[in-house]
Amino acid sequence: MNERSIVSPRFRYDGNGSKARIGLIFMASSVVMEAEMWAMAAEGVAVHTTRIKLPKVTVEGIEEMMNAPELEQAARLLGSAPIDVLCFGGTSASFLHGTAYDTALIKKLQAWAPGPKITTASTATLAALAEVKAGPVVLATPYVDGVQARAIRFLEENGHKVLKHRNLGIDKDQALAEVPLEQVYDMVMAIDHPDATAVFISCTNFRSVGAIEALETALGKPVISAVQASFWHSLELTGVNGAKPGYGRLFSKRIAA
Repeated sequence: MNERSIVSPRFRYDGNGSKARIGLIFMASSVVMEAEMWAMAAEGVAVHTTRIKLPKVTVEGIEEMMNAPELEQAARLLGSAPIDVLCFGGTSASFLHGTAYDTALIKKLQAWAPGPKITTASTATLAALAEVKAGPVVLATPYVDGVQARAIRFLEENGHKVLKHRNLGIDKDQALAEVPLEQVYDMVMAIDHPDATAVFISCTNFRSVGAIEALETALGKPVISAVQASFWHSLELTGVNGAKPGYGRLFSKRIAA
């Protein structure tokens, strides 16, 4: 746990990451993940972002982004800051070619940014599902069919059978963030399955965390989103209890005092 400074009672909290600094690599046209991380962050946890360009939310567009030299540049730039953990904030980009691809991505990020601990949205998702002892799941996403198929494959090759799923077929990144939270809630409620042990909401530019508590109350089971999992896993890696209450049972051990 990093207590970098003690703030005098004379001063107001200024967002300084006195407990933990999370570095985030995020898509240039996206807006959701940063906002949701800040919403969940308790005092003393800061989020610092660098961006890479995503041409289109298709298999081809994601591959173009991941093969561009800007990814390495982003990691090296972000890694030069005094951050505690670096999170790659692309779910589909890290699960696109399966678990081995995600593992290889972490190794590349570690080589480019050797200082902080490293996670990805996909690695964090698997860790979060394990934390809530999830087995079979239902899956809600805004993806096109090709990306949805990769998401299902990734979950199932890691032991999480997808009992039911729905995707919205959106291929433009900015349009992902425009889906109202009410629609996300209704979408998840519609795909629940009695044998599902958890819900997974994928995509880091798809609003979700504001509805998680309401969904868990209605469904009686854990709800995991890619953004929520990424923030939680970043806290896990730093050992910091730095979450505000109200964002799901995943944070039961990481709520700030």
